[in-house]
Amino acid sequence: MEIAGLPLHPLVVHAAVVFGPLGALAALAYVVLPARRDQLRWPMIVLAAVATGSVVAAYVTGLSFYNSRPDLHQLPSLQTHKTRATVLFYVTLPFGVLAIVTGWLHARTGALRLLLHGLLLVAAGTVLVLVVLTGDAGARSVWGK
Repeated sequence: MEIAGLPLHPLVVHAAVVFGPLGALAALAYVVLPARRDQLRWPMIVLAAVATGSVVAAYVTGLSFYNSRPDLHQLPSLQTHKTRATVLFYVTLPFGVLAIVTGWLHARTGALRLLLHGLLLVAAGTVLVLVVLTGDAGARSVWGK
């Protein structure tokens, strides 16, 4: 996957690095700031959806780039990045679903709300940490540090 001869992954990954944390922070704010939930509902849903889409795009283009370059398969730093990206991919999908479902069921109260908010807190926190770790591993594999 290329655009004008440039691999698509280094271009797409910037969206994941920006929108992943923004979506996670919006979800965290939605849960921990009950007085602002009405105002944060739609920004959280939109940012979580964009974050999920950008992480999926980064994952797919990263796999394509990796498979097109067998010479890179021996780099331990790239293996770390690939492993973390896979975990991020599988954590981001439920995060996106949880954020959308939580926003959709915004008016619900009781045990369902507590369950959704608890799960969303864990998923958002995990996405936030994994985006940083995955991006760091990718940068180290490119820049050799």
